[in-house]
Amino acid sequence: MVRAVSANEVAPTRHAWPIEAVGLSVKAGRHLAVNGLDLTLGTGVHGLLGPNGAGKSTLMRALSTVVKPHGGVLRLLGADAAAGRELRRVRSRLGYLPQQFGFYPRFTVRDYVEYLAWLREMPSSAVPAAAQRAIDRVRLTDRADTKLKSLSGGMLRRAGIAQAIVNEPDLLLLDEPTVGLDPEQRVEFRELIRELGTDNCVLVSTHLVEDVVAACSDVIVMDRGALVFQGLPADLVRSGEAGGIGDSPAERGYSFLLKQHRDAA
Repeated sequence: MVRAVSANEVAPTRHAWPIEAVGLSVKAGRHLAVNGLDLTLGTGVHGLLGPNGAGKSTLMRALSTVVKPHGGVLRLLGADAAAGRELRRVRSRLGYLPQQFGFYPRFTVRDYVEYLAWLREMPSSAVPAAAQRAIDRVRLTDRADTKLKSLSGGMLRRAGIAQAIVNEPDLLLLDEPTVGLDPEQRVEFRELIRELGTDNCVLVSTHLVEDVVAACSDVIVMDRGALVFQGLPADLVRSGEAGGIGDSPAERGYSFLLKQHRDAA
């Protein structure tokens, strides 16, 4: 059951739902990419699946406070995401890796991660150690002083993950985080997000169904801006017993849920 939240409760708390959306609508340009979404997420690792155009990245941008909701209610870490006075406080407790993220090519990995820590208003004295911890966790220790322009695509993605976790966020949003990672790195990434989800809320948007089943505590499927499914990975897998296409039970479950939703529309 969703806890009722007073309109006067402005400070994010550890006891509030990290993500609470009611009738949420978000535009991408003039297009309504998220339409009337109800979603409540707590502690754990949540996998967000959906085809191209489902609204996943637009939802992630709204959750990261990059874009404002067009309609409905969105509360993040107990705070109203539409209230400008609360955004600064919320953003300091967020970690976000966009699908396409900008960076300064001449920055080293360390420069980049420390700069993002500074933008999140971490205390200056804590930044060097926090940046080093984040770099170590994504296995870039030996590349910490390498310029970003010299990194491979997979290493650059890991640097992006490092900046997202440098402030040890209460809410971590990762949009296609495993793009460019090799199979061994993807396994390491799964272990990392499972660790991060022990005490925090982690939302991972991806096209890789198997990554979600292996690493996430629950699964969300979107299509055409709407919520199609939310449940356990095992529930997704069981859905494939009724049909669907794919090379694994999870992929068959995913494709079956999408077909079922479209047939009912």
